[in-house]
Amino acid sequence: QVQFVESGGGLVQPGGSLRLSCAASGSIFSINTMGWYRQGPRKQRELVAHIGSGGVANYVDSVKGRFTISRDNAKNTMYLQMNNLKPEDTAVYYCNLVPITIARIGFWGQGTQVTVSS
Repeated sequence: QVQFVESGGGLVQPGGSLRLSCAASGSIFSINTMGWYRQGPRKQRELVAHIGSGGVANYVDSVKGRFTISRDNAKNTMYLQMNNLKPEDTAVYYCNLVPITIARIGFWGQGTQVTVSS
């Protein structure tokens, strides 16, 4: 059974940094593209960064240059380093496989709340 557990969120001032972690169970982690998603207040969930099994990363324009996604396949763990945070980054952050299919909808975890506010 696949399960993702996100951690590392919190309250931070604009310009601050946070590092999120995603721990994955099961044997699918190392062979699949993984992604960080977020859902802000009254917004749809969006994919903000994803990383292939070989380490190639891609980012949505709004986080380029500020966020860095990485993964440790040996530990079945993925990370998101977030620097120069802005109020518009406030959201619940989730990790999951990319792309999201009907089967993968059941893999969503609880997410971790990131709040950027002064």
